Amino acid sequence: MIKDSLGEIRNDLKSKRDALLIGHQQLKKDSDDWNKAIIVISVIAGLMESIKMRLHLTGAGWQLLPIILSSITATMASLIKFRNFNQRMETYLQSASLLTNTLLKARNHTEVDEDLRGEYNGSLEKIETALYPNERKLFLKQSHRNLIEIMAQEIRYYKKIEKVNNDELITTEEQDDDVTQNPMDISAHREQPLIISVTDKDGGEADREAEKLDL
Repeated sequence: MIKDSLGEIRNDLKSKRDALLIGHQQLKKDSDDWNKAIIVISVIAGLMESIKMRLHLTGAGWQLLPIILSSITATMASLIKFRNFNQRMETYLQSASLLTNTLLKARNHTEVDEDLRGEYNGSLEKIETALYPNERKLFLKQSHRNLIEIMAQEIRYYKKIEKVNNDELITTEEQDDDVTQNPMDISAHREQPLIISVTDKDGGEADREAEKLDL
């Protein structure tokens, strides 16, 4: 989809930058999980070796157990190296940094010129080479959802600020913003519900307004 306005370019850059950061976050989580598993297995292998030496255990199982655990650790370390977590995370961070710089230029521009369009096209090429198509689809979907929720929350926030400036009361439910998670019953089948949700109305309007924003 061609982006012709500054607003569209800014929103597109934000979503793609966030998609790269989500990918980096996922890679870091996977890398940390693998490294934690290696640490745990290494500690267990050392513990088994100490127990074997202290108790003078000479059975075949006790002799093989440290070797098996060491082999598992070496295999996991090789898999981590094969998956190349560090280089991929570095690529994601460099690409996200480029998109952030382009986004800053877009925010400082008042119109779309050839220089900005060239920077924008370069950013698109960077994310297309950094992420595989299936990864781009997955991470962009999450990024779009996050941005819509952020914008909806901002709309609800500014509505409450406007009420405060107009000396209007804000109910407890509006202050909480988590009425749907409240353990008290707000079901509609009661003649007089324990809590009457007012954030549903404001939240629904905010969500509808956020959906109008082009991401």
